[in-house]
Amino acid sequence: MQLISFLYEGVARFGALIGDKVADFTVLAPAGVVDLKSAIAAGVLADLAAKATPSLPLAEVTLLPVIPNPGKILCVGHNYETHRQETGRAKVAYPSILTRFADTLVAADQPILRPRHSTHLDFEGELAVIVGKGGRDIPAEQALDHVAGYACFNDASVRDWQWHTQQFTPGKNFPATGGFGPALVTPDEVGDYRDTSVTTRLNGQVVQSQPTADMIFPIATIIAYVSAFTPLSPGDVIATGTPGGVGAKREPPLWMKPGDVVEVDIPGIGLLRNTIADAA
Repeated sequence: MQLISFLYEGVARFGALIGDKVADFTVLAPAGVVDLKSAIAAGVLADLAAKATPSLPLAEVTLLPVIPNPGKILCVGHNYETHRQETGRAKVAYPSILTRFADTLVAADQPILRPRHSTHLDFEGELAVIVGKGGRDIPAEQALDHVAGYACFNDASVRDWQWHTQQFTPGKNFPATGGFGPALVTPDEVGDYRDTSVTTRLNGQVVQSQPTADMIFPIATIIAYVSAFTPLSPGDVIATGTPGGVGAKREPPLWMKPGDVVEVDIPGIGLLRNTIADAA
């Protein structure tokens, strides 16, 4: 399935994307299931999919971030060797984990906002994992059983604010800088996530491209590590790292600016497209 969160007639809803139509699960959901996160937690998606009819034209809905309200957004830094090398980071034994806030997320086809405080807005195309079954101390050999699905992610970074100190949090948390979408694609459709690739294009030009099999720390390792220090819950999001080629490490640096179009393309999972605009 391809699962989405969306607005229709001013109301936040969730459902499945089937071709150019949307099956609205909201009206069929049991009490207490009000969004995609709670539907994942309740384990009712298969039942809703069996009952729903794809009747809404996709053109008439406005996409929301796949999970608009995740409890946690955890991002893995320097998880491709090409990116580790271009940043000059030392090799490490454990994943580098960063955090994002939910209000940084922005849907597919919505603008990523360059903040008033900086012009150093950089792209980071990534594969995102959405947690399906929560847990603590999840063994690596069972970790993929805890995955609800995958989506495209753009971990757009405000580099000068990221580098004010050794803590990256400010540069990762300006509002509307984290592109997320268009859909959550379930593991049965994706197959082995290592059989695809992450490609980022800026104004049609490829700026990043690498197989997901090249991750330094695979998804099972990441889930096992993260769940050792924090409980994972349904709807939590893990962005698994970006390949080399980021704008900050080019000569001259390549920053995203208003009017640009940035795309994160992961075959079998989706195409996330966002324009760049200045924050009001």
